[in-house]
Amino acid sequence: MSKRVMLIEDEPNIIEAISFILSREGLSVETHSDGTTANDKLRASTPDLLILDVMLPGKSGYDILRELREEAGTADLPVLMLTARGQSRDREMAERAGVSAFMTKPFSNTEMLEQVRALMAETS
Repeated sequence: MSKRVMLIEDEPNIIEAISFILSREGLSVETHSDGTTANDKLRASTPDLLILDVMLPGKSGYDILRELREEAGTADLPVLMLTARGQSRDREMAERAGVSAFMTKPFSNTEMLEQVRALMAETS
């Protein structure tokens, strides 16, 4: 059974690109684009890895991550956070919320794959 990745992102081009890259890697990718219902989606189908955008409609990625870390079932879920704002303050907020890894947009396909592989290796 292939590893499952959930991508919570609201930019269609980024969703398409990441889904393509990860599917080619043999991963099963599920997508969601609404911050308000993201945690419900995650509770219904906990993935092996979450790729989470910071700026989402309804609720920020930081808030979603904090809620995940408070729940026993998702407290240890590896989370790769994506943001278009790469200031150190954004990285610090993500780290305080419990992020596993942080990546600034735009990113290269190689960079994305390397980060996903590293996080997946930690959960194996």
